[in-house]
Amino acid sequence: MFSIFNNFFAFFQTDFSGELAALTAACLWAVSSVIYGRIGQRIPPLELNILKGAIASALLVSTLVLQNSTLTNVTPTALGLLLLSGVLGISVGDTAFFFALNDLGARRALLMETLSPPLAAILALIFLQEQLQWSAWCGILLTITGVAWVVTERVPSLGERPTRILRGVGFGTLAAIALASGAVISRAVFTNYDISPSWAALLRLCGGVLVLLPWGWWRQNQRRFEFKSLDAKTAIAICVAAFAGTYLGIWLQQVAVKFAVVGVALTLSNTSPLFVIPIAICLGERISFRAILGVFVALGGIAVLLLPR
Repeated sequence: MFSIFNNFFAFFQTDFSGELAALTAACLWAVSSVIYGRIGQRIPPLELNILKGAIASALLVSTLVLQNSTLTNVTPTALGLLLLSGVLGISVGDTAFFFALNDLGARRALLMETLSPPLAAILALIFLQEQLQWSAWCGILLTITGVAWVVTERVPSLGERPTRILRGVGFGTLAAIALASGAVISRAVFTNYDISPSWAALLRLCGGVLVLLPWGWWRQNQRRFEFKSLDAKTAIAICVAAFAGTYLGIWLQQVAVKFAVVGVALTLSNTSPLFVIPIAICLGERISFRAILGVFVALGGIAVLLLPR
Protein backbone atom coordinates (compact mmCIF):
# COMPACT_ATOMS: atom_id res chain seq x y z
CA MET A 1 0.00 0.00 0.00
CA PHE A 2 2.78 2.44 0.93
CA SER A 3 4.56 1.83 -2.40
CA ILE A 4 1.32 2.60 -4.25
CA PHE A 5 1.09 5.98 -2.54
CA ASN A 6 4.76 6.71 -3.25
CA ASN A 7 4.20 5.97 -6.94
CA PHE A 8 1.09 8.14 -6.92
CA PHE A 9 2.99 11.04 -5.37
CA ALA A 10 5.95 10.60 -7.77
CA PHE A 11 3.60 10.79 -10.78
CA PHE A 12 3.33 14.54 -10.29
CA GLN A 13 7.08 15.23 -10.35
CA THR A 14 7.02 16.56 -13.92
CA ASP A 15 7.37 19.92 -15.65
CA PHE A 16 3.61 20.37 -15.24
CA SER A 17 3.31 18.85 -11.78
CA GLY A 18 1.22 21.73 -10.46
CA GLU A 19 -1.17 21.75 -13.39
CA LEU A 20 -1.61 17.96 -13.38
CA ALA A 21 -2.22 17.99 -9.63
CA ALA A 22 -4.87 20.71 -10.02
CA LEU A 23 -6.74 18.78 -12.72
CA THR A 24 -6.64 15.57 -10.68
CA ALA A 25 -7.94 17.46 -7.63
CA ALA A 26 -10.78 18.83 -9.76
CA CYS A 27 -11.73 15.31 -10.82
CA LEU A 28 -11.73 14.10 -7.21
CA TRP A 29 -13.75 17.12 -6.07
CA ALA A 30 -16.32 16.37 -8.76
CA VAL A 31 -16.85 12.91 -7.29
CA SER A 32 -17.01 14.21 -3.72
CA SER A 33 -19.34 17.09 -4.70
CA VAL A 34 -21.88 14.61 -6.05
CA ILE A 35 -21.72 12.69 -2.77
CA TYR A 36 -21.93 15.84 -0.62
CA GLY A 37 -24.83 17.08 -2.72
CA ARG A 38 -26.77 13.90 -1.93
CA ILE A 39 -26.11 13.89 1.82
CA GLY A 40 -26.04 17.67 2.37
CA GLN A 41 -29.77 17.87 3.05
CA ARG A 42 -29.39 15.41 5.93
CA ILE A 43 -26.23 16.82 7.55
CA PRO A 44 -25.80 20.55 8.29
CA PRO A 45 -22.87 22.24 6.48
CA LEU A 46 -20.87 22.93 9.66
CA GLU A 47 -21.01 19.36 10.93
CA LEU A 48 -20.26 17.97 7.46
CA ASN A 49 -17.19 20.21 7.24
CA ILE A 50 -15.94 19.07 10.66
CA LEU A 51 -16.44 15.40 9.82
CA LYS A 52 -14.62 15.49 6.50
CA GLY A 53 -11.81 17.59 7.96
CA ALA A 54 -11.28 15.26 10.90
CA ILE A 55 -11.23 12.17 8.67
CA ALA A 56 -8.81 13.75 6.18
CA SER A 57 -6.54 15.00 9.01
CA ALA A 58 -6.26 11.48 10.41
CA LEU A 59 -5.41 10.14 6.96
CA LEU A 60 -2.75 12.80 6.40
CA VAL A 61 -1.15 12.10 9.79
CA SER A 62 -1.03 8.39 8.94
CA THR A 63 0.57 9.15 5.57
CA LEU A 64 3.25 11.39 7.11
CA VAL A 65 4.04 8.73 9.73
CA LEU A 66 4.40 6.08 7.00
CA GLN A 67 6.64 8.43 5.03
CA ASN A 68 8.66 9.16 8.19
CA SER A 69 8.29 12.83 7.30
CA THR A 70 9.17 15.50 9.85
CA LEU A 71 8.56 19.24 9.93
CA THR A 72 11.94 20.98 10.07
CA ASN A 73 13.32 24.43 9.33
CA VAL A 74 9.85 25.97 9.34
CA THR A 75 9.38 29.20 11.26
CA PRO A 76 6.43 30.08 13.47
CA THR A 77 5.47 32.66 10.84
CA ALA A 78 5.09 29.95 8.19
CA LEU A 79 3.07 27.77 10.57
CA GLY A 80 0.81 30.66 11.47
CA LEU A 81 0.24 31.57 7.81
CA LEU A 82 -0.69 28.00 6.89
CA LEU A 83 -3.09 27.79 9.83
CA LEU A 84 -4.63 31.09 8.72
CA SER A 85 -4.86 29.76 5.16
CA GLY A 86 -6.80 26.79 6.51
CA VAL A 87 -9.13 28.99 8.54
CA LEU A 88 -9.98 31.01 5.44
CA GLY A 89 -10.03 28.29 2.78
CA ILE A 90 -11.45 25.38 4.78
CA SER A 91 -13.29 26.76 7.82
CA VAL A 92 -14.84 29.78 6.12
CA GLY A 93 -14.63 28.77 2.45
CA ASP A 94 -15.85 25.18 2.62
CA THR A 95 -18.60 25.91 5.14
CA ALA A 96 -19.86 28.82 3.02
CA PHE A 97 -19.72 26.59 -0.08
CA PHE A 98 -21.83 23.90 1.63
CA PHE A 99 -24.42 26.55 2.54
CA ALA A 100 -24.38 27.77 -1.07
CA LEU A 101 -24.71 24.16 -2.26
CA ASN A 102 -27.87 23.72 -0.18
CA ASP A 103 -29.34 27.11 -1.18
CA LEU A 104 -28.43 27.23 -4.89
CA GLY A 105 -27.85 23.65 -5.97
CA ALA A 106 -24.58 22.21 -7.28
CA ARG A 107 -24.54 24.00 -10.65
CA ARG A 108 -25.06 27.53 -9.35
CA ALA A 109 -22.79 26.99 -6.36
CA LEU A 110 -19.98 25.83 -8.67
CA LEU A 111 -20.62 28.83 -10.89
CA MET A 112 -20.06 31.15 -7.92
CA GLU A 113 -16.80 29.34 -7.21
CA THR A 114 -15.45 30.30 -10.65
CA LEU A 115 -14.93 33.78 -9.18
CA SER A 116 -11.99 32.48 -7.12
CA PRO A 117 -9.31 32.07 -9.86
CA PRO A 118 -9.36 35.68 -11.13
CA LEU A 119 -9.60 36.91 -7.53
CA ALA A 120 -6.57 34.80 -6.60
CA ALA A 121 -4.61 36.02 -9.64
CA ILE A 122 -5.33 39.66 -8.72
CA LEU A 123 -4.42 39.12 -5.05
CA ALA A 124 -1.20 37.32 -6.06
CA LEU A 125 -0.35 40.20 -8.40
CA ILE A 126 -0.88 42.77 -5.63
CA PHE A 127 0.72 40.98 -2.68
CA LEU A 128 3.22 38.56 -4.29
CA GLN A 129 4.05 40.46 -7.49
CA GLU A 130 3.22 37.24 -9.35
CA GLN A 131 2.92 38.20 -13.00
CA LEU A 132 0.88 36.23 -15.52
CA GLN A 133 1.60 36.22 -19.25
CA TRP A 134 -1.21 37.35 -21.55
CA SER A 135 -1.60 33.75 -22.76
CA ALA A 136 -2.23 32.63 -19.17
CA TRP A 137 -4.94 35.28 -18.74
CA CYS A 138 -6.51 34.11 -22.01
CA GLY A 139 -6.41 30.51 -20.80
CA ILE A 140 -8.01 31.46 -17.48
CA LEU A 141 -10.76 33.39 -19.28
CA LEU A 142 -11.47 30.54 -21.72
CA THR A 143 -11.54 27.92 -18.97
CA ILE A 144 -13.83 29.95 -16.70
CA THR A 145 -16.11 30.74 -19.66
CA GLY A 146 -16.41 27.06 -20.55
CA VAL A 147 -17.06 26.02 -16.95
CA ALA A 148 -19.63 28.81 -16.49
CA TRP A 149 -21.34 27.75 -19.72
CA VAL A 150 -21.66 24.21 -18.41
CA VAL A 151 -22.95 25.06 -14.93
CA THR A 152 -25.47 27.68 -16.10
CA GLU A 153 -27.24 25.30 -18.48
CA ARG A 154 -30.92 25.00 -17.61
CA VAL A 155 -31.57 21.31 -17.25
CA PRO A 156 -33.52 19.26 -14.71
CA SER A 157 -31.29 18.67 -11.70
CA LEU A 158 -31.13 15.57 -9.57
CA GLY A 159 -32.66 16.29 -6.19
CA GLU A 160 -31.67 19.97 -6.10
CA ARG A 161 -34.17 22.41 -4.62
CA PRO A 162 -32.57 25.86 -4.52
CA THR A 163 -34.93 28.14 -2.61
CA ARG A 164 -32.76 30.89 -1.08
CA ILE A 165 -31.09 32.59 -4.03
CA LEU A 166 -29.86 35.78 -2.33
CA ARG A 167 -28.48 33.95 0.68
CA GLY A 168 -26.87 31.38 -1.59
CA VAL A 169 -25.20 34.07 -3.73
CA GLY A 170 -23.86 35.70 -0.57
CA PHE A 171 -22.41 32.42 0.70
CA GLY A 172 -21.05 31.61 -2.76
CA THR A 173 -19.26 34.95 -2.99
CA LEU A 174 -17.85 34.52 0.52
CA ALA A 175 -16.61 31.03 -0.40
CA ALA A 176 -14.85 32.34 -3.53
CA ILE A 177 -13.12 35.17 -1.63
CA ALA A 178 -12.05 32.85 1.20
CA LEU A 179 -10.75 30.20 -1.21
CA ALA A 180 -8.75 32.75 -3.20
CA SER A 181 -7.28 34.35 -0.05
CA GLY A 182 -6.33 31.00 1.46
CA ALA A 183 -4.63 29.87 -1.76
CA VAL A 184 -2.60 33.08 -2.03
CA ILE A 185 -1.42 32.75 1.57
CA SER A 186 -0.35 29.14 0.89
CA ARG A 187 1.50 30.31 -2.22
CA ALA A 188 3.31 32.95 -0.15
CA VAL A 189 4.49 30.24 2.27
CA PHE A 190 5.71 27.95 -0.51
CA THR A 191 7.67 30.75 -2.19
CA ASN A 192 9.43 31.74 1.04
CA TYR A 193 9.80 28.50 2.98
CA ASP A 194 10.76 24.90 2.26
CA ILE A 195 7.75 22.82 3.28
CA SER A 196 6.14 19.78 1.67
CA PRO A 197 2.60 19.90 0.27
CA SER A 198 1.60 17.07 2.64
CA TRP A 199 2.54 19.07 5.73
CA ALA A 200 0.95 22.19 4.28
CA ALA A 201 -2.29 20.28 3.67
CA LEU A 202 -2.30 18.90 7.23
CA LEU A 203 -1.64 22.31 8.82
CA ARG A 204 -4.37 23.93 6.72
CA LEU A 205 -6.82 21.20 7.73
CA CYS A 206 -5.89 21.56 11.39
CA GLY A 207 -6.41 25.31 11.21
CA GLY A 208 -9.79 24.88 9.56
CA VAL A 209 -11.10 22.13 11.84
CA LEU A 210 -9.87 23.66 15.11
CA VAL A 211 -11.76 26.88 14.41
CA LEU A 212 -14.95 24.94 13.62
CA LEU A 213 -14.86 22.70 16.70
CA PRO A 214 -16.11 25.28 19.25
CA TRP A 215 -19.02 26.14 16.97
CA GLY A 216 -19.79 22.45 16.49
CA TRP A 217 -19.58 21.86 20.25
CA TRP A 218 -22.04 24.72 20.85
CA ARG A 219 -24.47 23.29 18.31
CA GLN A 220 -24.19 19.88 19.97
CA ASN A 221 -25.14 21.47 23.29
CA GLN A 222 -28.07 23.17 21.60
CA ARG A 223 -28.98 19.74 20.19
CA ARG A 224 -29.20 21.08 16.66
CA PHE A 225 -27.49 17.98 15.36
CA GLU A 226 -26.31 14.69 16.85
CA PHE A 227 -23.31 12.95 15.27
CA LYS A 228 -24.51 9.64 16.69
CA SER A 229 -27.64 9.92 14.56
CA LEU A 230 -25.64 9.12 11.39
CA ASP A 231 -26.59 5.83 9.76
CA ALA A 232 -23.95 3.46 8.38
CA LYS A 233 -24.63 4.30 4.73
CA THR A 234 -24.23 8.03 5.31
CA ALA A 235 -21.08 7.49 7.38
CA ILE A 236 -19.49 5.43 4.60
CA ALA A 237 -20.42 8.07 2.03
CA ILE A 238 -18.77 10.78 4.15
CA CYS A 239 -15.60 8.68 4.51
CA VAL A 240 -15.38 8.09 0.75
CA ALA A 241 -15.94 11.77 -0.04
CA ALA A 242 -13.45 12.87 2.64
CA PHE A 243 -10.80 10.49 1.28
CA ALA A 244 -11.22 11.61 -2.33
CA GLY A 245 -12.16 15.26 -2.01
CA THR A 246 -10.43 16.34 1.19
CA TYR A 247 -7.46 14.05 1.88
CA LEU A 248 -6.28 13.63 -1.70
CA GLY A 249 -7.95 16.78 -3.01
CA ILE A 250 -6.37 19.24 -0.56
CA TRP A 251 -2.97 17.55 -0.80
CA LEU A 252 -3.10 17.85 -4.59
CA GLN A 253 -4.27 21.46 -4.31
CA GLN A 254 -1.17 22.25 -2.26
CA VAL A 255 1.02 20.53 -4.87
CA ALA A 256 -0.67 22.71 -7.49
CA VAL A 257 -0.19 25.93 -5.51
CA LYS A 258 3.46 25.08 -4.85
CA PHE A 259 4.44 24.25 -8.44
CA ALA A 260 2.10 26.49 -10.47
CA VAL A 261 1.18 30.17 -10.23
CA VAL A 262 -1.87 30.52 -8.02
CA GLY A 263 -4.21 31.89 -10.69
CA VAL A 264 -3.52 28.95 -12.99
CA ALA A 265 -3.67 26.43 -10.12
CA LEU A 266 -7.11 27.62 -8.98
CA THR A 267 -8.44 27.83 -12.54
CA LEU A 268 -7.57 24.21 -13.25
CA SER A 269 -8.73 22.97 -9.85
CA ASN A 270 -12.10 24.67 -10.46
CA THR A 271 -12.83 22.58 -13.56
CA SER A 272 -14.82 20.10 -11.44
CA PRO A 273 -18.07 20.71 -13.40
CA LEU A 274 -16.40 19.27 -16.50
CA PHE A 275 -15.74 16.03 -14.64
CA VAL A 276 -19.27 16.02 -13.23
CA ILE A 277 -20.68 15.56 -16.75
CA PRO A 278 -19.65 11.89 -17.21
CA ILE A 279 -20.88 11.22 -13.66
CA ALA A 280 -24.21 12.85 -14.55
CA ILE A 281 -24.46 10.66 -17.66
CA CYS A 282 -23.94 7.56 -15.51
CA LEU A 283 -26.68 8.80 -13.16
CA GLY A 284 -29.10 9.08 -16.06
CA GLU A 285 -29.03 12.83 -16.67
CA ARG A 286 -29.32 14.04 -20.26
CA ILE A 287 -26.40 16.16 -21.47
CA SER A 288 -27.10 18.78 -24.13
CA PHE A 289 -24.97 19.99 -27.01
CA ARG A 290 -24.46 23.26 -25.12
CA ALA A 291 -22.84 21.44 -22.19
CA ILE A 292 -20.56 19.50 -24.55
CA LEU A 293 -19.61 22.73 -26.33
CA GLY A 294 -18.83 24.33 -22.96
CA VAL A 295 -16.54 21.43 -22.15
CA PHE A 296 -14.60 21.94 -25.39
CA VAL A 297 -14.26 25.68 -24.69
CA ALA A 298 -12.88 24.90 -21.23
CA LEU A 299 -10.55 22.25 -22.65
CA GLY A 300 -9.25 24.87 -25.07
CA GLY A 301 -8.48 27.12 -22.12
CA ILE A 302 -6.75 24.26 -20.30
CA ALA A 303 -4.64 23.57 -23.40
CA VAL A 304 -3.54 27.22 -23.45
CA LEU A 305 -2.59 27.03 -19.78
CA LEU A 306 -0.52 23.90 -20.46
CA LEU A 307 1.40 25.44 -23.37
CA PRO A 308 5.17 25.43 -22.77
CA ARG A 309 6.24 28.60 -20.99
